[in-house]
Amino acid sequence: MKMSFRWYGQDDPVTLRNIAQIPNMRSIVSAVYDVKPGQVWPEESLQQMKKECEDHGLIFDVVESIPVSEDIKLGSANRDELIDVYCENIRRCAKYGVKCVTYNFMPVFDWTRTQLDKEDKDGSTSLVMYWDQMRGLDPLVDDIDLPGWDASYTKDEIKDLFKAYAVIGEDGLWDNLTYFLQKVIPVAEECGVRMAIHPDDPPYPIFGLPRIITCEENLDRFLKIVDSPANSLCLCTGSLGCAKSNDVVAMIRKYSAMDRIAFMHIRNIRILDDGSFEESGHLSDCGSLDMYEVVKALVETGFDGYVRPDHGRMIWGETGRPGYGLYDRALGATYINGLFEACEKANR
Repeated sequence: MKMSFRWYGQDDPVTLRNIAQIPNMRSIVSAVYDVKPGQVWPEESLQQMKKECEDHGLIFDVVESIPVSEDIKLGSANRDELIDVYCENIRRCAKYGVKCVTYNFMPVFDWTRTQLDKEDKDGSTSLVMYWDQMRGLDPLVDDIDLPGWDASYTKDEIKDLFKAYAVIGEDGLWDNLTYFLQKVIPVAEECGVRMAIHPDDPPYPIFGLPRIITCEENLDRFLKIVDSPANSLCLCTGSLGCAKSNDVVAMIRKYSAMDRIAFMHIRNIRILDDGSFEESGHLSDCGSLDMYEVVKALVETGFDGYVRPDHGRMIWGETGRPGYGLYDRALGATYINGLFEACEKANR
């Protein structure tokens, strides 16, 4: 297991010095954030990122993410040009030591929450998605601005995207993902990079938008498109786990044994009776997922990929990027380290 931590660069209030002080921390997960999707990443930015990490005893070897543009997902006329740029970015990342690239194929926005600062009874705050706050909203009619939506789109652009995805539907999205993978995975193989797709978050349709990386059946279908270790999963327990129908531990055991998990996002969530969910502390008792069984499944199947503590609560008065403070993620990393140590010793 290679413990890692997401870092948003020089503008991140969480510093590399902070991260380096977390026990067993090895890798930094980051990206070039000042370049728009569809543009080539400057080598100088990647070189600087690599140096800054090394100066703090850390390794920059995971990228999260190289964004996939909407034109690629929609299969627009300019997708070949954009895929060529994407492949060049993979090559440039590999040149500076990156071994894993995470991405997603979610239409319009990466994730959906209805609140970023829901206060729990202990005073901590976290990200939540409540169905009673979603019902009755219509993005084609209402002026909606939900957490997780890309603020760079105008309201009219959002509406146009929704209409375009309604035309292609799930079948079209699968076709466009297949086209993308058949172009990109051979380049990743040549570069020694594992591409790791992130599940849809949450893993079911929102406002009628198609979502396809959602369940075991669809993950099986995805992995068969290009049957290669370079075409793998970023298995996020919190994303897949917020659907009651997903047996996350069984999925981890299955795909890890196949060597098709390149990256693990480990976090816990509380699933409510109506299917709403609240992000919680990492500890098993804090949520609906059994973190011990998650780690045990990884250890018993010989997993040696990247792991990071995923979204954390805001605790101890910390402020900053929702889900990406220092304190609770550091606690999560320490907890995950302890689970791995215990499971590894028991498995000898």
